[in-house]
Amino acid sequence: MTLSADEATRQPITTDEQVLERVDALIGKAVRRQLWLLFIDADDRQIPLVIPMADHPAAPYGGRAELLASRIADIVEKTGAAQIIVVWERRLRATSTEADRAWARELATACTDVDVRIRAQLISHRDGTRWFAPDDYL
Repeated sequence: MTLSADEATRQPITTDEQVLERVDALIGKAVRRQLWLLFIDADDRQIPLVIPMADHPAAPYGGRAELLASRIADIVEKTGAAQIIVVWERRLRATSTEADRAWARELATACTDVDVRIRAQLISHRDGTRWFAPDDYL
């Protein structure tokens, strides 16, 4: 499914299924290790800004998750986003790794500390995408 930026901004994302469909349409199967950020407004519409970030540190410790959350908070403020979707892309199986869980957990905590609402976290893996629920990483 190809989705234009115009279509993405008009179609609200109100359910978990729609979140997964949007991530499938925009990111799909993993190609490399990177982090993706999607920004959602107060009406559940995607803001036309998608940020891929290659080469994020292997571990979120030592202030790394807090620094990332601070930068995300700056972008949220500048764009007027109400929430974000985080996608962890890596060419592995669908099962989360300890590094995946550590990053998801630490970023969730750091984003809460700077008042950034995470709508969802997902994993883009070699076979597709999957939901990454808080029960999986907390």
